[in-house]
Amino acid sequence: MKVPFSPPDITQADIDGVVEVLRSGWITTGPKTKEFEHMLSKYCGTNKTAALNSATAAMELALRLLGIGPGDEVITSVYTYTASASVIAHVGATPVLIDVDEDSQFMSAENLRKAITERTKAVIPVDIAGIPCDYDAIFQVVKEKKPVFKPNNQLQESIGRIVVLADAAHSFGMIYKGRRSGSIADFSSFSFHAVKNLTTAEGGALTWKSDVFDEEYIYKQLMNLSLHGQNKSALDKTTSGSWEYDILSPAYKCNMADINASLGLTQLSRYAEILEKRRSAIVFYDEHLLNGKTTALNHFSEDYTSSYHLYLLRIDNCSEEKRNELMEYMGQKGISTNVHFKPLPLFTAYRNLGFDIKDFPNAYNVYKNTITMPVFNAITKEQLCYVADVFDEALKRI
Repeated sequence: MKVPFSPPDITQADIDGVVEVLRSGWITTGPKTKEFEHMLSKYCGTNKTAALNSATAAMELALRLLGIGPGDEVITSVYTYTASASVIAHVGATPVLIDVDEDSQFMSAENLRKAITERTKAVIPVDIAGIPCDYDAIFQVVKEKKPVFKPNNQLQESIGRIVVLADAAHSFGMIYKGRRSGSIADFSSFSFHAVKNLTTAEGGALTWKSDVFDEEYIYKQLMNLSLHGQNKSALDKTTSGSWEYDILSPAYKCNMADINASLGLTQLSRYAEILEKRRSAIVFYDEHLLNGKTTALNHFSEDYTSSYHLYLLRIDNCSEEKRNELMEYMGQKGISTNVHFKPLPLFTAYRNLGFDIKDFPNAYNVYKNTITMPVFNAITKEQLCYVADVFDEALKRI
């Protein structure tokens, strides 16, 4: 039997939606993208959302919108995908990596407190596997540190503290203490990449809370940044006599197209069903893979409802080498697995920036014995049973 890791879930409705756009004569950013933005905001409980071409673009544009750049510091977790940190480098700021708590994949609030300086302008906490980080603890720290915060511009001054920009690539649909992902952090970035619960093939979005910001100002600035600094979209320019436009800044190109948005809309219409299918897979794994030799990230809590994106399993008293042997055996049996995440200092780029994995022992200790099991919308009971059986065989071999 073959069990892929995370294939996209494409239905006939998804195909029909894309075909409708292809036949409409308008395939780039237009009415479908604006509809998708509106529906994302409605789902998240926010007023405005900017649909973009990736979660990476969403985080980078948020930093640029905030005026963060050379001389500034932005803190993020060492236990994450490179995008959380690379966007900091993109804007010319200094990435500050901090270790996770012991036996945890999540940012340590205490390490965050220690890392903040007067140069710190933002923190990028990371939701993992569909599970939220401890936002209450993170907001408590940034509020405590208000006296050392030095704003660079009017927007930073209006916020009055270090900005919390969530890397919510894994957590679309998650609920934390009654608030849906997107309405918790100051800014939240979502990914709709092909392996995510909800996909637009490639794509992402940025949404934000409305209690501090001028909604229209933020949205217009993001649209400007995402379309070369142009003050009119391509659709706006098609109106008779409206070809004239201005370039307000030498900006970037990271908009979402209507083809992608149409796929997102049809997927969003059945997202409750998608989450339930993934929840069932997580429940099965909890019942069949937790055997006294393993522990898993907890998707079920009084404080949150997960988006059930990934299943991270730790193997007790297992080395990195043995974990890799187990993954290789499962691969030979037709089961694709992964690891989330390889701490950033294990990569050349971050070693070249001066980071050393020895300074992040908690992250390494979690990474070395973690394996990510296949979870996807259409995974069958037979596939889940096969994964459990092969994992049990593999565990006996190491």
